[in-house]
Amino acid sequence: MASQTPPKTLDPGLRMAIDFGPLIIFFAVNFLAGGEQISRVVTATVAFMAATGAAMAVSRWKTGHISPMLWMSGGLVLVFGGLTIYFHDETFIKIKPTIIYLMFASVLVFGLITGRPLLQFVLESAYPGLSPKGWRQLTINWAVFFTVQAALNEAVWRNTSWDFWVAYKLWGVIPMTLIFAMANLPMLMKHGMQVAGDMPPVPPEG
Repeated sequence: MASQTPPKTLDPGLRMAIDFGPLIIFFAVNFLAGGEQISRVVTATVAFMAATGAAMAVSRWKTGHISPMLWMSGGLVLVFGGLTIYFHDETFIKIKPTIIYLMFASVLVFGLITGRPLLQFVLESAYPGLSPKGWRQLTINWAVFFTVQAALNEAVWRNTSWDFWVAYKLWGVIPMTLIFAMANLPMLMKHGMQVAGDMPPVPPEG
């Protein structure tokens, strides 16, 4: 039986662009667009949806596949972005990150409960040499992180303005995600991960 060809990997810069590019475009369009707030909301949401679709296309083009996390994030961007545009209501795009984070956390917790290494499927096998104990701890860490991010998103969008929430997504969520990914490195190395010098994979920010 022929062996399966392993998926191609992205260089760190392109991977970061795919993961965070749509959110940066969302912020930029919201900042630059004129008119009333709801007009900026709709314009930024349209740009966000287009950028997310482009990120998925580039991932498919460069690696031959789209990661499960990017599929989930992209699908929810399409659904909640469409609802935002149709109803002219920013609430839909604001609650989307909460749902994404809770979905990610639920998938990881399910994997822990059933003893299945779902993180290797969701984040892809990007930690060479990592032991089963390391995968379990990483799964716990990311599940907690996603749960906290869901709670923070709810607190921010319910208690602040639209512009503050958009800025929080860019200047708050992205740094927190990158710092958290880097903070896991000592634990990963302790449990056998082979360091290749690349940034640890992070989930796409929806």
